[in-house]
Amino acid sequence: MKPGHRGLVRIFKAAGYSWQGIKACYQNEAAFRQELLLLLVLTPVAMWLSNEAIEFILLIGSVILLLVVELLNTAIEMVVDRHGQEWHELSGLAKDMGSAAVFVMMGFCLLVWGTLILSHLHWSLF
Repeated sequence: MKPGHRGLVRIFKAAGYSWQGIKACYQNEAAFRQELLLLLVLTPVAMWLSNEAIEFILLIGSVILLLVVELLNTAIEMVVDRHGQEWHELSGLAKDMGSAAVFVMMGFCLLVWGTLILSHLHWSLF
């Protein structure tokens, strides 16, 4: 077992480190700020649009997952940049794959929001 804090102290310390990561991403990444703004704007829309709790969770959950993927993408980019600024094929691929993960998550958000909006308009995709 690693030496260090245990129990609630460890949990509070971990929460503090997590908050530092969120603040750093907010300060340094325009995409994260834009996606956070999207969450703030879409939350009342999701409340209005949702007929059931599961619909609200799907709508807001998809945007929260987008934020999570953006955090992970930013972490990948920072680790690659920390390792060195010289170009390497694997570094480029790692960054491209992180970006692709964000892109796929955006598509998922569009799918979730689009499907629920269309279902409320009584248009069926299936």
